[in-house]
Amino acid sequence: MTNILILNEHEVEHLLTMRECIGVMDEALASLARGEVTNPLRNVVRASGASGFLGLMPAYRGGKTPLYALKEVCVFPGNPARGLDTHLGAVLLHSGETGQLMAVMNASAITAIRTAAVSAVATRLLARENARSLAIIGAGVQGRTHLEAIPLVRDIDDIRIVSRTRGKAEALAGKGVRVVESVEEAVRGADIVVTATSSREPVIKREWIADGVHINAVGSSIAAARELDGATVAAASLFVDRRESTVNESGDYLSALREGAIGDDHIRGEIGDILIGKTSGRTSPSEITLFKSLGLAVEDLASAEFLFEKAEREGAGTWVDW
Repeated sequence: MTNILILNEHEVEHLLTMRECIGVMDEALASLARGEVTNPLRNVVRASGASGFLGLMPAYRGGKTPLYALKEVCVFPGNPARGLDTHLGAVLLHSGETGQLMAVMNASAITAIRTAAVSAVATRLLARENARSLAIIGAGVQGRTHLEAIPLVRDIDDIRIVSRTRGKAEALAGKGVRVVESVEEAVRGADIVVTATSSREPVIKREWIADGVHINAVGSSIAAARELDGATVAAASLFVDRRESTVNESGDYLSALREGAIGDDHIRGEIGDILIGKTSGRTSPSEITLFKSLGLAVEDLASAEFLFEKAEREGAGTWVDW
């Protein structure tokens, strides 16, 4: 019999602060680039007639304290209308020495926080140093967490937010945050853009984007959905969380490739490559940079390890016999 840590949504949100998570993601992506972790492509289970799908995201990290993690997450695009997150599931943490289950953690909260933290890492590396205006497209869970994360890495003094549901955008509005009527109005003149929508068709057009902008494309994580038109992808220096995931799963990349807007050599590098000095990031103030985020199991593993250690130190969560 062993003790298992259980962390619910509120406990994850309390323990995994955004500022700390940015540091955790920085190291996780660098570790991936150094080849220290194993991150297979996610496996997606789609059932005929089902309203959503089940994703399985395993990862392994060796070293002094080896660990396995598995995120099992159901993605149901219609959930916001029910007052639910689109991503629901659990992150399981196992010992890499014995296989013993160590923890079960709320996946919705981990996904929400670590995704925005990864965008913050990319923004710190790629956005202009003097970037001050931020446009957020989408006012769901990721809109909220990116609203918290991006100002931690740049001195933002102007934030525009737009959503298909104005009430959601208004709920996020506050000091320095204003709701605008259209995506075009939000992104014109913005220094940093975050797309966090469930759209299957482009919401961003190239003619709206100024030179020097940095874009975090977050909402689309399947090959059949995209948020950016091909011209935007073509005009940008493209950085990704992982090449293999991008060429297999990214609708933004695959659609632009299929249209002939880009070639198969368009990816400049992974974010981890910049962190370990393997490739350079932004090369000029006028360069358009694009980070395509798909979300990786190593990010969930790193988050779970951090949460486990912090919960142990602080006596947080619920420990049960297994």
